[in-house]
This record gives sequence, C-alpha cells and structure tokens, in this order.
Amino acid sequence: MSDNYDIKDINQAEGGRRRIDWAEREMPVLRQIRERFAKEKPLKGIRMSACLHVTTETANLARTLHEGGADLVLTASNPLSTQDDVAAALVNMYEIPTYAIKGEDNVTYYKHIGAALDHKPQMTMDDGADLVSTIHKERRELLPNIIGGTEETTTGVIRLRAMAADKMLNFPVIAVNDAMTKHFFDNRYGTGQSTIDGIVRATNVLLAGKRFVVAGYGWCGRGLASRARGMGAIVIVTEVDPLKALEAVMDGFEVMPMEEAAKIGDIFCTLTGDINVVDRKHFEIMKDGAIVANSGHFNVEINIPALEKMSKGKPNLVRPFVDQYVTQDGRKINILGEGRLINLASAEGHPASVMDMSFANQALAAEYMVKNASKLEKKVYSVPEEIDAEIARLKLQAMGVKIDALTDEQLKYLNSWQEGT
Repeated sequence: MSDNYDIKDINQAEGGRRRIDWAEREMPVLRQIRERFAKEKPLKGIRMSACLHVTTETANLARTLHEGGADLVLTASNPLSTQDDVAAALVNMYEIPTYAIKGEDNVTYYKHIGAALDHKPQMTMDDGADLVSTIHKERRELLPNIIGGTEETTTGVIRLRAMAADKMLNFPVIAVNDAMTKHFFDNRYGTGQSTIDGIVRATNVLLAGKRFVVAGYGWCGRGLASRARGMGAIVIVTEVDPLKALEAVMDGFEVMPMEEAAKIGDIFCTLTGDINVVDRKHFEIMKDGAIVANSGHFNVEINIPALEKMSKGKPNLVRPFVDQYVTQDGRKINILGEGRLINLASAEGHPASVMDMSFANQALAAEYMVKNASKLEKKVYSVPEEIDAEIARLKLQAMGVKIDALTDEQLKYLNSWQEGT
C-alpha cells in the first residue's frame, strides 16, 4: 500500500471493494479494454494525474489505467462527490495513491490537487479542467514534461476551448465529452436519472404535480426534463439559445425566461455551465418552500452569496444536503448540496452502465494521446470517430445486440455520384 494518500478512513476499504466489483458488472466495455491493457501495457511508464469524481465507476477506470501501465495518482474533482469507501479501496486494495475526502473544504481540495500535481504528470485527466488550469496558473514548471491530457465534462471543455482561443493552452487535450458515446448517453441518460435520484434522496418530495424548472436544454437538460416529465412533473425549460429553446418547445415543454419561471416553480435545477443562472432577482420572487439544485459541474450556477445577503443569519440544515435559507420577508428557500452537483452530492452519480462508455472513451483517449501526442497541436481535439465507433460496437456486443452490415452493392451505391433514382 502506498504511503501517498489522504482519505477519510482506510478501514472502509473492503466495503468499497465490494461496491467497485458491483459496478464492474455493468461495465463490460471497460472490462474488455482493461483485459487488453493488462497484456499490451500501452501506458507503461506514463506518469498520470487524474482529477475525477472518486466513485465506484471511476475506480474501475483507475484500475484500467493502472493495468495499462500508468503510474497514476487520483484526486477528487468535487468536494462532495467522493465515496470514502471507494477511496479507501483504491489505496488499500489497488495501490493507487488517492487524495479525496467527501465534504473536504476548499483549502483541502486545492491541497489535494497540488498533491496530484507533485506527481509531475506527463498526462492529465480532468473532469472540470482544474488540473489544467492550476498547471497553467500556478505550476508552469510542469509544462515541459506534459505530452497531453483528456477532459471529461462540458464545463471543462468550455474552459479549455477558451484557453485555446486565447493561445494559452500549452499542450493538446482530447475532449472526451464530445464523443457521441459520451454525451448522448452519459449526459442524457446518466445525468437525467442521477439528478432526479439526488433531488429525491435529498428531499423525499413527490415530483408528480410539481412545477419543475430545468435551466438549460443541452444534453444534460434534455435528459433531466424527460425524466422529470416521466415522474409526473410539469416541466418548464429556460434557455438562452433559440435553437435549443425551439427544440424544447417541439419536445412538448413549456419554455419561458427564468424571471417568469421563478414565480411559479416548485423545484429548480441548473445544468448550463454558466454563472448566476439563478440570481438574486429570481430568489426575490420565488415561492416559499422553493427547492433549488444544480447539476452543472461547478457551484456557481446558483448565486448563493446573493441569497445569503437576503437571508436572516446562517441557513438551517433541515436534512442532510438541504440548507434552508429564511429571507428577510420570511420565505424559506432550500438549496440542495451547497449548490454542487446534486447527483453526486446526495446520490451516487451516473449508473455504471453509462459510465462504462464514458470511461472507455477516457481509457482509449489516453492510449491515443500516448501514441499521437508528438503529432498534435496545442489545442482541443474531439475523440477520433474510430474510437467512438469501436466503443459503440463493444457496447452492443456486450448487450447481445446484433446489427446489419452494408453489402458491397450498398457501399458502392453510397460512394457513387453516378447512380440516382
């Protein structure tokens, strides 16, 4: 067991191992990749620092990278997303140095990021771009040795593309979030289900008949809106993009500005990747008892500092993960999970079967980076189509689903301009 770690309780390791094994049963694609990695060692000798949600699914990715030969250090990408028993198992059972404690404060969070970077990585693996941004702001001495990185989530990709546009990104990064087998499934089905799970676990409220406001109609918002409707909620969508707003209308949802939705909503959830989506002006007109949650990566989508200024004293912790603020006019507004990712704060994150594809993309993108880094520019790349297609093929195979193949005649027709009607 490594001496390099900071976790809550090493004695929780056996329980963590059992839950990691349970998740692995739903991750057949990653398991096949791990078996190949164990034989071929495509990441042999590569020092890697990963900043990811420390969950059972992530543990199976970490095992895959480790089996592939990577010298891996793992740290949490969110202070509330760590599963402490999983962190213990990673250290004690799988000998992967891990820095993650559920509920850690910001000082500890960035101390852990610093510990992961002290590993002097040649490759980064991010969920939110905290490693990459910290390297570029504070640890630039590490840049000469870094060949590239991967990024898991929409928010991180937005940050990295902004860095690349400003000519500030100093190594290539593969946007795993751009893979069809990631955002179609992880964002839509994973976020949709796990966000509902987190809200219900935190509050135990009945969703049927409630006005449920979904802020943002990207892939995550689509998934949540669909699942909330399936639970009987009256779903309202807020958007700034006219095309996405039109799509929400055509999908059968009410669409209106947040200033209108704030007056009538019972439950609010932000999934935009932007700041102050729920702001002071919205809190001022919300109903007594409104529930407000976030399922975007950072805890900036809800302007909690503004709510604090409107409120009498500190919030009351009325349930685990429910802070109840009482405004000067006596209304109660309930913030879930401190405004952090509610699907990981109060629940367990995405189901393993969707993370199977997301983390298969991470593993294969890391392998691709090792092979191709010298040919890549300092910018953000999408996952190569052949990797995406291979993951889809492996997933179908694992599910026992067979599909057709084009005949030679069909291929010829599709590649010809001479044949028409």
